[in-house]
Amino acid sequence: MTPVKRKARSAGRPAARSANTVAISHDLLWGALLAAATWAAYLPALQAGFIWDDDEYVLENRTLRDWSGLRDIWFRPEALPQYYPLVHTTFWIEQRLWGLAPLGYHLVNVAIHAANALLVWRILMRLGTPGAYLVAFLFALHPVHVESVAWVTERKNVLSGLFYLLALRSYLCFRPLGPAPTQAAGAARYAAALALYLAALLCKTVTCTLPAALLLLTWWRRGKIGWRDAAPLAPMFLCGALFGLTTAWLERTHVGALGAEFAFTPVERLLIAGRAVWFYALKLVFPWPLIFIYPRWRIDATAWPQYLWPLGALLALGLLWGLRRRWGRGPLTAALFFVGTLFPALGFLNFYPMLYSFVADHFQYLASLGVLTLLGSGLATLVQKRRWFHGAEYLALALGVPTVLGALTFEQCLIYHSADALWRDTLAKNPECWMAHNNLGVAYGLSGNHRAAVEHFDEVLRLHPRDSQAHTNLGNILTLQGRLDEAFDHYEQALKGNPSEQNAHYNLANILVKRSQFEQAQGHYQAALRIKPYFADAHYAWARMLVQQDRLDQAAREAAEAVRHDPNFVDAHALYGEVLTRLGRLDEALAQWTEVQRLQPAHPFARQRLQAIRDQIASGKSSGGAMP
Repeated sequence: MTPVKRKARSAGRPAARSANTVAISHDLLWGALLAAATWAAYLPALQAGFIWDDDEYVLENRTLRDWSGLRDIWFRPEALPQYYPLVHTTFWIEQRLWGLAPLGYHLVNVAIHAANALLVWRILMRLGTPGAYLVAFLFALHPVHVESVAWVTERKNVLSGLFYLLALRSYLCFRPLGPAPTQAAGAARYAAALALYLAALLCKTVTCTLPAALLLLTWWRRGKIGWRDAAPLAPMFLCGALFGLTTAWLERTHVGALGAEFAFTPVERLLIAGRAVWFYALKLVFPWPLIFIYPRWRIDATAWPQYLWPLGALLALGLLWGLRRRWGRGPLTAALFFVGTLFPALGFLNFYPMLYSFVADHFQYLASLGVLTLLGSGLATLVQKRRWFHGAEYLALALGVPTVLGALTFEQCLIYHSADALWRDTLAKNPECWMAHNNLGVAYGLSGNHRAAVEHFDEVLRLHPRDSQAHTNLGNILTLQGRLDEAFDHYEQALKGNPSEQNAHYNLANILVKRSQFEQAQGHYQAALRIKPYFADAHYAWARMLVQQDRLDQAAREAAEAVRHDPNFVDAHALYGEVLTRLGRLDEALAQWTEVQRLQPAHPFARQRLQAIRDQIASGKSSGGAMP
């Protein structure tokens, strides 16, 4: 009997191995199809340029230029538009690879989004969710995600999503969510999950909701949560809270999410959140129209219809709770995941975009998985139970819905071709969007079309009279036109609306210097630098003013600050070198002019100044010279 048993066992191995090979080939085929569909839908994004704050994150981000910038990315939060160091590190690496060519940045964004779709598929398969592949297609091709993928700055979303999903998968390997608790699968997998979660937080802190999502999944599978389920998540909750509080503090102090525009009562915030939840859910079901900046609702705590939004959300959750025995815990879990993942963007905490809109498509990149899973899984379940659809009808829906969504995504990507195209599309769909008028005015100003720029800034001030940026931008155009008195008035209006508008302080100081009102100008330079200590242009302009006053020691300090904050600032190096020469610090002056010549070999004064300084050093003299 023994030989028979051995023969039977060995005979079974090739069959099992063959079955595994077929399964792997099947998965590779479907995975390749999912990835190919994603790339096809996002082809227009590869032709897109940079938009809106891509200049602040990439084009003009001084931390991306050298090794010292990489240090600042991690250890100087104020040096970044937002403290997401892992995102800016990827930008730093990309500048080494392809400079400022937008194609490379868009390729990376699309590749990460495709990887995220594959991870969604594999995670849902691991959880035994019906329709996992359909859900992955919905996530990959839904046009509401174009904003997160086609906008370079929103690398924050796709990259944090990648680490979030990898952390989720690692944690499920560490602690599988079977019907009963299982023994932890080793410290290495837990450490990997924690490290990946920290990486997600370093990309965007809305991922702080992951440990709560893991507890929710545990309840879905087992119907209860024990201390053994919660204990491993305690470090994640702590890290998430610390990162969340840090981001909230930076939004207020560094980004500027404070003031009258953000002064909502608790009741008003509840009204904002209730309407936002329904807004996001409806956009997933019916994604039209999609607008880069949606109209900002008027919140009125005395208007009873506005209370229907939060009450409706609570009633929907209550209904799902009441039907959990009949429908299972899945629908309620999906809804709670959706609301919980959205929570950081629902308006309970201040964030800068609340200034012009309470909602944005990119805020629901991860949260959308709740509704999309509910839709895809629900459809697959109905087919399995033969309640509504037969196999052919399900196949038609399973192919047709992603195809339609992919076509909508393709069309939506075209809007991101350029900043002008984006703002024109926004104004066509939301004519009252003062932010779009402001940014289109900036684009016209940069192209030299000052008349069109002024028209758009005037429209901003009609729609939003207290907007300090519009006053500052209008002042800049008037300054270029030589209308300094009018520009001066607009800068003052900007500071009345927002005393922290550093550019208004800076430009006001420059006008005061032209009027020889040096004391008042110094006050505004100092104010600008208190708000933005790394403002190299302000350090440089102040240093020039100090030279006019023959205050060379202080001028040297300000010029040194300018080149420290922007090592590629040629004029600042030249000014610093000239001041050092007049102070007799010739060796230091020689170093500055050498740097000028390295940065700009054709500089009109560098060769002459270098020779003059070498002659002075050789002769032991230290005479000054005229300012360049």
